[in-house]
Amino acid sequence: MDFIRVRASADGAETISWWTGDVYGWQDDDGPHHLFGFEGINVARAVETDEGWQLLTREAAAYLDPRSREILSDWENPITGKTVEVQHVFNDPVNQRLGNYPVPTTALGDQVVFNVDIRLAYPSPLPVAKFPENSANDTYRALELFQFFVAESDLKSDMPDVPAVFSWCRVSPWLPWMAMGQRGGGLVYHCRGAKVATVPERLRSFAGERFLHAPTEFGGRNMTSWTAFADKVGR
Repeated sequence: MDFIRVRASADGAETISWWTGDVYGWQDDDGPHHLFGFEGINVARAVETDEGWQLLTREAAAYLDPRSREILSDWENPITGKTVEVQHVFNDPVNQRLGNYPVPTTALGDQVVFNVDIRLAYPSPLPVAKFPENSANDTYRALELFQFFVAESDLKSDMPDVPAVFSWCRVSPWLPWMAMGQRGGGLVYHCRGAKVATVPERLRSFAGERFLHAPTEFGGRNMTSWTAFADKVGR
């Protein structure tokens, strides 16, 4: 229950998480390079079930010029020298089933830190044989590393929605639209954010009305940058 109050709201109300940060890339013998800024939102609703909780969410995020922080439309890849169309993040839905097991915590003074490490390895939606420019491996492997920081006094209260700030790091393959082919290396996302009352205006315009609200029910295939690319180009 405590983590649901931190990540979303135990009374089923929608909560907005906003983040900002940067994306770095490296190859086996080169880098790291500061490739992008990154800013986005996730809108979540928690629903209690007999098995635990369902977390119903949508998220949208924009890749930014790393210096001006403007939203990109095209990007000149400094590694390949090619200009490619940027495909931003519009993941609808991003749902999870959360059991009734405790999330690891660490006490830091008057704060409590919830630690969520997600290790991913599954068949890639983009097989190399069919997408040689956009996929380096038939298995998608990544790490999603979250830390949620909350005041101990807030956690001890009866608030269904506990204020939180968080950090997020992701280690992942090259994005499909970067057209990196079979090059070794990959990406590191380093971001931080918080629960917020409203969506920042720039992201509100960027995301559109649908992404300002969470799904109302669990169902449908979760969307990722890899499945979105596969859908766009046709599997």
